[in-house]
Amino acid sequence: MTTTKSDGAEYSERPWGNYTVLDDKAPNFKVKLIVVSPGQRLSYQRHAKRAEHWFIVNGNATVILDGVTHQLTVGQSIDIGIEQAHRCENHGDVPVEFIEVQTGTYFGEDDIVRLEDDYGRVGSA
Repeated sequence: MTTTKSDGAEYSERPWGNYTVLDDKAPNFKVKLIVVSPGQRLSYQRHAKRAEHWFIVNGNATVILDGVTHQLTVGQSIDIGIEQAHRCENHGDVPVEFIEVQTGTYFGEDDIVRLEDDYGRVGSA
């Protein structure tokens, strides 16, 4: 469910946690705060029209990027290119939070192609 917070920011609850849009006013980038709840993970997905940069601000993230596992802690980051398959997993006891900076030509949620999903959402968004 997508709602608007009192400060006007877009907020959306997801089965794995939530996200808040921090900045979406520019034509060439979008910024989100993504929160992955303990024991949850994002779908293994890719995008055709955007790249992403993830900067970890809380917790310990397990990031899968094109089948390679990366362990990231607070202050570390990873770059995800257009069409690269990726997901974030939270195996810890505290929420994993990261700032996601999207760059590209389109930032809609319908640019998600889910390759694997724990919540029955495989395919396009």
